[in-house]
Amino acid sequence: MRLAAFDDEGVATMGVVDGSVLSPLCPVDAFYAEVDQWLARAAHVDTAERPLETVRCVPPVPDTARVLCVGLNYRSHAAEANEDLPAAPNVFARWANTLVVGDTPVPVPPREDGLDWEGELAVVVGRSLLNGTVDQAREAILGYSCFNDLSARAFQMAVSQWTLGKNADRSGPIGPVIVTRDELPDAGSLLLETRVNGETVQSAKTDQMIFKPDDVLAYTSGSLTLHPGDVLATGTPEGVGFLRTPPRLLHAGDRVEVEIESIGVLRTPIA
Repeated sequence: MRLAAFDDEGVATMGVVDGSVLSPLCPVDAFYAEVDQWLARAAHVDTAERPLETVRCVPPVPDTARVLCVGLNYRSHAAEANEDLPAAPNVFARWANTLVVGDTPVPVPPREDGLDWEGELAVVVGRSLLNGTVDQAREAILGYSCFNDLSARAFQMAVSQWTLGKNADRSGPIGPVIVTRDELPDAGSLLLETRVNGETVQSAKTDQMIFKPDDVLAYTSGSLTLHPGDVLATGTPEGVGFLRTPPRLLHAGDRVEVEIESIGVLRTPIA
């Protein structure tokens, strides 16, 4: 099943996507309050279909979502950054209000020379999880999406804490859909590619992660309770811009795409 959210007269509403049409299901908050029940109903949704091109999509998670990100989670990225492999998942946080959908212009922060791309597989949580096992973490996954961890590198690298560099305005594109786990039971070997103005700058399989999504969710749940609608961005492979020679960043007029096999293409213009 493929899910997306849209603005229905001011209410963020979850819908079921079938090709180029969307069938409204329920408000996003209601969906994450009773995920299993709404998924069962979604299999038989009979509301009027709407062409996707006629709706205004919004992030498919509640405003209360926590967005957790894993740094240096691909061996190739750790190598290009000249960093040792982490002994445990290097988890940092984004604010949910940085999330935007595809085709939303993302501005370069005023004190940055440009933004850097980080194409990633995102995991959306569908069940609460506290101190869970890896198997329990796997069962807690609602589904998968594309994510672009657009980074303000000057702020990120100025200090040891990454908060400012990873929370620039509208710098967390996600989408175009959530593909539920039943449709994509093994997300461990998907091709992930990032393109800038049509040029491929990242290309890797998700099986190159150091810590798999299930492992990271189980580990994280040992510190805090994960709730339905929380998002885990699982890290980026090699090929980021600021580590190139010479460094390369995104500027106004650039267009970046993150494509993940079996999920879709997330397109973002830079403003």
